[in-house]
Amino acid sequence: MKAAVVLKKGEMPKYVVDFAEPIVQNENELLILVKASAVKNLDKMQASGKHYSSQNEVFTAKVVGGDGVGVLADGTRVYGIGVGGMIAEKAIVEKNRMVRLPVSIDDATAAALPNAVMGSALALRFRAGLQKGETVLINGATGVTGKIAVQIAKHYGAKKVIATGRNEQSLNELLSLGADEIISLKQDDEAFITRLKILQQQNPIDVVIDYLWGKSAELILSALKGNGGFSHHTRYVTVGGMMSDSITLSSSILRSTAIQLSGSGLGTWRPEEIKLLIAEILPEMFQLAADGKLKIETVNIPLKNIENAWEMNIDGGKRLVVLI
Repeated sequence: MKAAVVLKKGEMPKYVVDFAEPIVQNENELLILVKASAVKNLDKMQASGKHYSSQNEVFTAKVVGGDGVGVLADGTRVYGIGVGGMIAEKAIVEKNRMVRLPVSIDDATAAALPNAVMGSALALRFRAGLQKGETVLINGATGVTGKIAVQIAKHYGAKKVIATGRNEQSLNELLSLGADEIISLKQDDEAFITRLKILQQQNPIDVVIDYLWGKSAELILSALKGNGGFSHHTRYVTVGGMMSDSITLSSSILRSTAIQLSGSGLGTWRPEEIKLLIAEILPEMFQLAADGKLKIETVNIPLKNIENAWEMNIDGGKRLVVLI
């Protein structure tokens, strides 16, 4: 079968026309004819062996891509999380890790949406415990997942959504997706902190969902710092480290402010949360997208172009999708 395959550790995937087809191993597995699979940062890091989930694995030639959209033997169109790689003509999915798709959602949108939902809805719902009427700050909202987070925060009942980012055009576009306030990360540090402090005084921030970490997180935490009196409780959830994977954090910030720090990622999700993701969250989000109420932009390429597209410079607010 045709597939995108990493043949040597650390190398980019190659377009292979005669890779071995996957074989169903047990009664919980199904063969799927893949129609589309999105290329995420997670896929690239896992393929290179740099992601924490793949650093200790024994390398063998493997198909890339963790999930995708396709058709089962009975004609049912589904989204599924792959047992192996999914940027290939055929793949294996588990019965309890697939979702039937609405008729009106296209393959590219259905393939692109789930990773962004996992990186936003799970953080908002499970790690942050977002309640209706609360104020949410999305740090790094101009990326694919950040844009989805803005929309889902509003869908979940946030009263106010504040979005930060470095791309001015994308920041302004967020206003049409549900953001109430936008703050540029390109301004000087003092101006950024001052603006955030003003917003904090107007509507205390209940939840921070952070896709950047690094210096931007240091600035946000400094802006939220209290003066030793009673302070508003803020749940700060880190989801990514696109700016930097580490920060300098003064203990005085944590001692002077009611800030709860946590993370949302593969290692934090509980089995029952993944069950809810498959049974409730993804079906709801697929339907919202089918109804035009949840928007994600894609750049679509054929499987044969995977080698050129893997490192393609794509707008940060769009997702690369391989059509098969």
